[in-house]
Amino acid sequence: MSAQAGLALVDRDDAGVDRAFRADVLAGLAQRQKAVPARWFYDSRGSALFEDITRLAEYYPTRAETEILSARGAEFAPAIGAGRAVVEFGSGSSAKTPLLLRAIAPAAYVPIDISGDFLRAAADDLAADFPGLPVYPVEADFSRLVELPAAVAALPKMGFFPGSTIGNLVPRSAVELLGAMRETLSGASGEGAELLIGFDLIKDPAVLLAAYDDGAGVTAAFNLNLIARINRELCGDIPADALVHEARWNDDLARIEMHLAATRDFAFAVAGHAFAMRRGETIHTENSHKYDFRSAATLLLAGGWTPRVHWSDAAHRFAVILADASELRMAP
Repeated sequence: MSAQAGLALVDRDDAGVDRAFRADVLAGLAQRQKAVPARWFYDSRGSALFEDITRLAEYYPTRAETEILSARGAEFAPAIGAGRAVVEFGSGSSAKTPLLLRAIAPAAYVPIDISGDFLRAAADDLAADFPGLPVYPVEADFSRLVELPAAVAALPKMGFFPGSTIGNLVPRSAVELLGAMRETLSGASGEGAELLIGFDLIKDPAVLLAAYDDGAGVTAAFNLNLIARINRELCGDIPADALVHEARWNDDLARIEMHLAATRDFAFAVAGHAFAMRRGETIHTENSHKYDFRSAATLLLAGGWTPRVHWSDAAHRFAVILADASELRMAP
């Protein structure tokens, strides 16, 4: 069975430009600390580069999470229950998804990703591997409420959010995202929804820094591809050769930060708007927050989810948590 045609929910102007991308870039470049949200890394080239990152020796999260999905898969089925539609937020290549789908006997699979071409190719590959499973790809920004295909409306749903992508968001935005996922999966009531989500755990900063600044320079290429995308899609003229990739550990906030640092003064334009950078100034492109089990549970509860079961890899580098949609309460 091939993947269904699916839905495309990205708001584009007459020239085909993603309006949200343009708005976020212009607003971010106008700030004192220039910043662009990490979700805009993932055009086709960015998505492919991230898949390369996941295979690097320094990048442990993918191996650690895959270990959990492989070794603990037999525990997922009784905890999750059969017959659910699995809705994957930010599916990318869906590389880990087969491990989950084989473990739980789902009724359907709905991958959601903002990179449409990459999404559809990955959905077709997965559909070929699971010929009896309906696959409904949705091209959308999953940070907001997403309209799911009508074919899965009546099915109980489980969100799948692997890779510790939740760590890319500051706590306020992470809580908002968790709430949007809750509503996407089962409306305002949230009844019956589940969420299987990955969290990267706090560890030696040297290990963390190596994972985000690999020796082969793949992460640097991934970071700089954002500039290539801005220049291509938003008529920008940012000189990429005047920017270098930097990874930093912020101990106070328990997060890795990725920046693009200016090596000289320069002026540039994006979408007809003028900007400038001084040497040493940066564009903050990504956060990757790290957690322990308590901080992860607190974040989930704030977003409307009650943690029920958690698993970790043998080296305790990474955690996967199964949570249920919390009953909305106005009092303790």
